[in-house]
Amino acid sequence: MKALILKRYGRTDQIEFADILRPTIKPDEILVQVHAAGLNPIDYMIPKGTFKPILRFQLPATMGSDLAGVVMEVGSRVTRFKPGDSVFASIFDLGTGALAEFAAVPESAAAIKPENLDFEQAASIPMVGLTSWQALKVRAGIKPGQKVFIPAGSGGIGTFAIQLAKHLGAKVGTTTSTDNVALVQRLGADVVIDYKKQEFENVLRDYDVVLGTVRGDAIEKSLRILKPRSRVVSLIGPPDAAFARARGMNFFMKFVFGLMSGKIIRKAMKRGVEYSFLFVHPDGRQLAEIGELLSTGRILPVIDKVFPFDESKEALAYLEKGRAKGKVVVQMGNT
Repeated sequence: MKALILKRYGRTDQIEFADILRPTIKPDEILVQVHAAGLNPIDYMIPKGTFKPILRFQLPATMGSDLAGVVMEVGSRVTRFKPGDSVFASIFDLGTGALAEFAAVPESAAAIKPENLDFEQAASIPMVGLTSWQALKVRAGIKPGQKVFIPAGSGGIGTFAIQLAKHLGAKVGTTTSTDNVALVQRLGADVVIDYKKQEFENVLRDYDVVLGTVRGDAIEKSLRILKPRSRVVSLIGPPDAAFARARGMNFFMKFVFGLMSGKIIRKAMKRGVEYSFLFVHPDGRQLAEIGELLSTGRILPVIDKVFPFDESKEALAYLEKGRAKGKVVVQMGNT
């Protein structure tokens, strides 16, 4: 089968198409014919070696994290799916990839695709949906009436997280460029800061939760807008010792991550704010709950552009420019 392969870290020319063997599934896996793959920023960061200390890849490795497609085979212990089912899943950090004609997917990572979504729309959801769900609903425990700051509202995470926060009853503040103000307002944002005209920390006050999605000093600045006993859930780091413990890392890595996160944790504590780092994990049952929100139209996919499979490298380069409104998706050409 055809797949987009990462041969070695550090250089973009080490990404290429290759013919590899179709996956052989384990008893708890399903074989999915991939119809579409959703791209995420981590997909262009991994080849640079950014996550080499964290992720367990055996190179050469198939790239891509999110997929939607049709079940072709099921393992002997699979009970939730059958051949012919249309599914979507995130297989991030599971040692396999989505940018291929077929993918082996653990039953625990997959969910039935909402009938009202096509494969491209469904493939755009898993990582941003699960990240938002695990950050806002599970980690932050958002309650109706709370105020949530979700910067970069027009991006892949932002467009989903705004809608989920509104579904949970929160009031949402966000940042975006002038051209995207109308988009984030349609998604439900209550307060929109045009970052080209204003600094969010000079406008927003008394927020309960910040979702950290922007690198640089944005998280440190966001501490100024939070009330006591509030939370910062960072998706972009720095990783903390709790993350290292959860991944079963050795003492040295726990120590390193503790040092990396120490400064922001201390600054947060001075303001009565709790800081934590979140690294998304695949979860088919959470994805099924997200699917229910999608099937009823309470959350809508936002897609910027769809590329054909043979332009996957161009799709990654386009995403890396950071200008996409919503998600970038690869269509495999077999729908």
